[in-house]
Amino acid sequence: MQYNKPIQLVDTTLRDGEQAAGVVFTAEDKRDIAIALDQAGVPWIEAGTPAMGEEEQEAMRYILSAPLKATIFAWNRAVKADIEASLGCGFSFLHISVPVSDFHIEQKLEKSREWVLDRLRESVGYARSFGCSISVGAEDASRADPEFFLKVAELAEKLGARRIRYADTVGRLDPFRTFEAMQSLIPRCPLPIEFHCHNDFGLATANTIAAFRAGILLGSTTVLGLGERAGNANFEQVVKALHKFLDCDAGIDTAKLDHLAKVVAKASCRPTFG
Repeated sequence: MQYNKPIQLVDTTLRDGEQAAGVVFTAEDKRDIAIALDQAGVPWIEAGTPAMGEEEQEAMRYILSAPLKATIFAWNRAVKADIEASLGCGFSFLHISVPVSDFHIEQKLEKSREWVLDRLRESVGYARSFGCSISVGAEDASRADPEFFLKVAELAEKLGARRIRYADTVGRLDPFRTFEAMQSLIPRCPLPIEFHCHNDFGLATANTIAAFRAGILLGSTTVLGLGERAGNANFEQVVKALHKFLDCDAGIDTAKLDHLAKVVAKASCRPTFG
């Protein structure tokens, strides 16, 4: 199968990958990983969460000082303090995340859907007032009402966001449901969808490929599949699967995969095989 659309990978090794048990990257590690990702051709690198504190902010500034071709962006909650921390580091592209499932909104946060929309208006509007480009994250999207996901996407588009992340936060999807969900949402969504999943059932790579088959053009990965709980979609596997099943290279230089994996393995104290 020849896939002619411009698929791109959004790597979150430095943010979600560092949430793996026992993984703590130094600022030097983070810069080395960012450089290796960039050399491999990754166009989007999620560097971290500046709101975590001064140490994280120093690491973010160090990454941003590297001469990289990739767009480097920061993860934020939909609050001004997070955005200000990211701006203080020098980021011009921000990811702003909001919950979209009723479970997260009502039971975890004891809030309402209207509260989510208000927070999105306030935070994206604030970031845009500084000239920032925006990606909006829809947390727990796989358990959300699809109509509310689309409502969030519509508001995000009106506010000037460039894309929306569909997050399978609890890793509940399988490839069949992924394909169906993406095929249903893509024609109705006003923004490009980035698919982000977790590996709780060992299906993160398969789900990501299913999402690409359904027509999405942006997929989230981590090197070695590092991530919270069981991990995320494995960057190397996704790259190879795109080659094999969709005849697509996503702009990635596969000759650089071995070096990239070794850099991340060393920083995370994880073994590599083969």
